[in-house]
This record gives sequence, C-alpha cells and structure tokens, in this order.
Amino acid sequence: MELIQNPIQGINSAYAIENIKLCFSRQHIPSTVCSRRVASVSTTPTTCSTKIPNDGTGKMGSGLISTRHRVDPKKELSRILRAESAVKGIERKANSEKYLTLWPKAVLEALDEAIKENRWQSALKIFNLLRKQHWYEPRCKTYTKLFKVLGNCKQPDQASLLFEVMLSEGLKPTIDVYTSLIAVYGKSGLLDKAFSTLEYMKSASDCKPDVFTFTVLISCCCKLGRFDLVKSIVLEMSYLGVGCSTVTYNTIIDGYGKAGMFEEMENVLADMIEDGDSLPDVFTLNSIIGSYGNGGDTKKMESWYNRFQLMGVQPDITTFNILILSFGKAGMYKKMCSVMEFMEKRFFSLTTVTYNIVIETFGKAGRIEKMDDIFRKMKYQGVKPNSITYCSLVNAYSKVGLLVKIDSILRQIVNSDVILDTPFFNCIINSYGQAGDLATMKELYIQMEERKCKPDKVTFATMIKTYTAHGIFDAVHELEKQMISTDIGKKRLME
Repeated sequence: MELIQNPIQGINSAYAIENIKLCFSRQHIPSTVCSRRVASVSTTPTTCSTKIPNDGTGKMGSGLISTRHRVDPKKELSRILRAESAVKGIERKANSEKYLTLWPKAVLEALDEAIKENRWQSALKIFNLLRKQHWYEPRCKTYTKLFKVLGNCKQPDQASLLFEVMLSEGLKPTIDVYTSLIAVYGKSGLLDKAFSTLEYMKSASDCKPDVFTFTVLISCCCKLGRFDLVKSIVLEMSYLGVGCSTVTYNTIIDGYGKAGMFEEMENVLADMIEDGDSLPDVFTLNSIIGSYGNGGDTKKMESWYNRFQLMGVQPDITTFNILILSFGKAGMYKKMCSVMEFMEKRFFSLTTVTYNIVIETFGKAGRIEKMDDIFRKMKYQGVKPNSITYCSLVNAYSKVGLLVKIDSILRQIVNSDVILDTPFFNCIINSYGQAGDLATMKELYIQMEERKCKPDKVTFATMIKTYTAHGIFDAVHELEKQMISTDIGKKRLME
C-alpha cells in the first residue's frame, strides 16, 4: 500500500525519497509509495558552444563518471548477462518453426525471467514457443503468471486474447486465473470489464470468488477513486457470506487515507475492530499515520501512533520512516531526529531509506552542514548510499551553488559500485546545466548512454532547454533528432 505520498510535487522539486513499500503476496496487495521527481533546469547565459558528439572519453580527473575500467559487481553482472542471454536466445528461436524440441528448463527459465522483468512482449513470444514444444502441457499457473505481467504493463487487450487461447486449450479457469484477469482490467482502468469478469466467474459452478478476488477489485476501485463501488462490493461480499480479511480492511483504509477521506477511514477502522476476526496490524498502523502525516496533521498522526501502541500493535522500520518523513515535511526537525535516536535505542537499524529521507529533508531546507553530517554518519555506520542518496546530495549542492561538492560526489561514485539510473543522470546533468558547465553536461550525457541508462523525456527537455537558453541551436537540433528516433519521440508523433 502506498503509505506516504511524495511530499514534493511538480518538475521543479528535488529528487524524491526512495520508495517505502509494503509488499503483499496473496495476503498483501502490492503498490508503490513514492514517485521520484527530478528538478527542471534553469540556466545562466554563457558563451560556451558545443555539439552532441557521437562518442567521448571519460575524464577521471574532472570527476566525471567513467565506464572504461568499471563494471557492476561480478555476481550481479553475471546474473544479468545470463538472464539477458537466455531471454534473447529463446526469443530468437520463437520466430522459427524448427525449434520444437528445446530443453524445458531453458524455455521455462527464460519465460520466468521475462515475466520477472515485466517484458510482456518477450514473455508472450517465449510462451508461444513453449506451446509448440512436444512436452508442453497447458497449466493455469503459467497463464496466471502471464496475466500478472500483462496487468503490470496495462495490456488488457492482450490479456483478453490470452484468455481465449487458454479456453481453446481446454483449460478450466481457476480462482487465481479469474482474479489475475480481473486485476489486469482493474489496473488498466476498465472497471466494467473487471466487474463483468467477476459476474462470469460467479456463474461458474465450482469457481466462486473468494476474499482475495474481492480485495483485488476493491484495490483497483480505490486507486481510481471509485469509493461508491467499494461500498457496493463490501455489501455483495456480506450477501455472499464472504467476510473481509485484515488485508481487505487495510486496502479500504489506505484508499480512503490517500484520498484525504479521514472520517471514512476511521469509520472503516472502527468496523474492523468491531469485526473481531480481522484485527488491525502494522500495515493498518502505517496506513493511518501515513495518511495523517502526508496531510500535515502531525498531532493526529502522533495520537494514532500512541493508540495503536495501546492496542498492542508494534511499529516496524516503515512506521519510523513514515514518522521521520512526516516530521521533516512539517519542518519539525527536532522530532525527526528524536525518532532516529529512538530507533537506535530500540535497536532498529537505520536503513538506506531512513538516511535518504533525512538527507533529502535537510537538503531541501538548505541545511547543508546538517545534511553532510547525516551523510557522514550513514557511511560511518556502514549503510551503503545508493543512486537516490547521491541525487539528493547533488540537488542540495546545486541549489546553493556548491559545484565543487558535486565534483566530489562524482569522484566518490567512481570509486564505488553504486548502480546509477536515469533519474540520477537527469539530476546531475541538470546541475551542471544550471551552473553553465555545458561541456561537463555533454560528457555526462555520453556516459549516461555508456552506462546503459536510457535518456527519457526529462533528459531531453533539460538539455534542450539549457542549449536553447545559451543559443546553441545546432546542439538543440541534434538532440531533437535523437529524441525523435527513440520511443519518446515516436509516442509524441502519435499523439
């Protein structure tokens, strides 16, 4: 459940904190907490002229990130290469009619890897090859996995076709199949199809919807703000004799909380307590205090935290991260630090997420010395910084014009095994663009591609705006051509 909304909205915000996730299996419905934003560019005129070259060299002395002599940790790199090779190898064979006796393990592992990476097109190609094998046996479990990836990628049409294929193979859909199909339609915003699938499921003689099926549908309705449908689903569950589980209540509470419907949220909590069979747990606690904390009502947040303690519900690391983020957002830095001290006294290890929240908070407030102290403590405690940590530091230094500090950050990254991502490069490119150092900005753009980090619309928008402000239109035209050749440009042309 998304417990904490990103307190920073809009493209001019700093890089937001790392996701705080409550990952649910069949008992816990998954969703993401925070989205990561990158500051947009504002530039200062300069006479520097440059073009986007086809290649470049890393400049270690200048603090730039070089890929010439650095690789990811060996085990991770090996795993990535094996997985990529397996998927690509099997995918190539999927386009041929002659590979009908492949080794089962190779095909199934490639399929699982494609599903794990949410590569729905590869997954369907490999599944098509799987169906051609002489040893292939149709299984509902395989279809359930495929529906899951199609739901994550919002491909309802493909899911409908896949369901027809499943029926053509003589398989009788299970509860899990129907539930995953409902999730595909719900995540894609097609609630009518989701409900019609539910009705179709109810008509099956031996495949009645269970509490998990209803909870998945409730989760989709909450995300779309259709709380009127949530109420009707709960009534139908009661009519069918399907009781709400703790996860069902938590899903509704979380939905109301994110929508700012605090009275309704507390009413559902009261129903949950009165039910007696599904008592509040730490996820309930985190949803309640996260909702009030995100809404800026720290008094209510603290009050509910204490009330849950009296109920015997113990906090976890996510609870403390929520408190720290909420106090930091409200500018209550003493309370934020007191939560950290409390965690250490109670032997809760401060994680990378915890430190990232505090570093981001002090950085946004312009309290650079305090931010540096926390960063030093993080390294001293042996907690490994990640891409988000460095992005928060870069944003803070850029805000106060400390370009030398940014150079220092780049040198630290060169000597580490941190895995960088596109948002980090967007952040660092923006910082040097703001400072008017277009040569370094250009070099980072080159190294971004060397690191296999694909430029996104933020990357192109930042650099185009910077070059335009400096009157370097040949570089602007080159970037526009590059953007058009990417998926970003193709999508824009289709709009």
